Amino acid sequence: MTTRKIALVLGASSDIGRATARAFARAGWDIQLAGRDVAALEPDVADLRARYAVDVGVHRFDVLDTASFASFVAGLAALPDAVISIVGLLGVQDTAQSDLGHAATIMRSNYEGPALILGLFAEKFLARGSGTIVGVSSVAGDRGRASNYVYGSAKAGFSAFLSGLRARASRGGVQIVTVKPGFVRTRMTEGMKLIGPLTVEASVAGDAILDAVQRRRDVVYVSEKWRLVMLIIKLLPEAVFKKLRF
Repeated sequence: MTTRKIALVLGASSDIGRATARAFARAGWDIQLAGRDVAALEPDVADLRARYAVDVGVHRFDVLDTASFASFVAGLAALPDAVISIVGLLGVQDTAQSDLGHAATIMRSNYEGPALILGLFAEKFLARGSGTIVGVSSVAGDRGRASNYVYGSAKAGFSAFLSGLRARASRGGVQIVTVKPGFVRTRMTEGMKLIGPLTVEASVAGDAILDAVQRRRDVVYVSEKWRLVMLIIKLLPEAVFKKLRF
């Protein structure tokens, strides 16, 4: 029987999800991959096993199917040592402004679903007295912007949830990490105008998540440049901020 730690990656078929799984496997963790399309994860299972000689499993997980969350957690062969949620949906702001269904999907994908599933794992970890939860939020949640306030509001809620959970869970030996990637070159951001100096590759985000867990950090900006950028943006007076076009 393996004595390696187990990392469960929710949203494992995303570019950051794949990079995170590789980072943890490289560090000697066994990996459990979870996503809506199990077949799409099979090549990753084979690659991780061959490349890093770790145990790898795969599970179907739909962040919108909240009714299945309890059975999903109960159905795991072993309670993982770390759960990393990289689930999210950028969506289309212009569509969300008039399409309530699309707006609801963005909100549920980025806040409701991730918060509920991580809350379940938090209870299991607190009962055990150990564990790490990582929630990938966004710099978009630091202040609402006209160009993506539906997505940003959901990420703001998720960040607030993680902050409160961290304050509670720290008393029970459970680590809660909030990760804010900023601009990352992925399929989700393909076609977007990204700012070069503020943009990183998915592998950088994966390594940053592993580092945050190992160093027991609380809130991590994948690029520290974003910490300063968002500090400035948060300090702008509302009268100035609402005139900006971004």
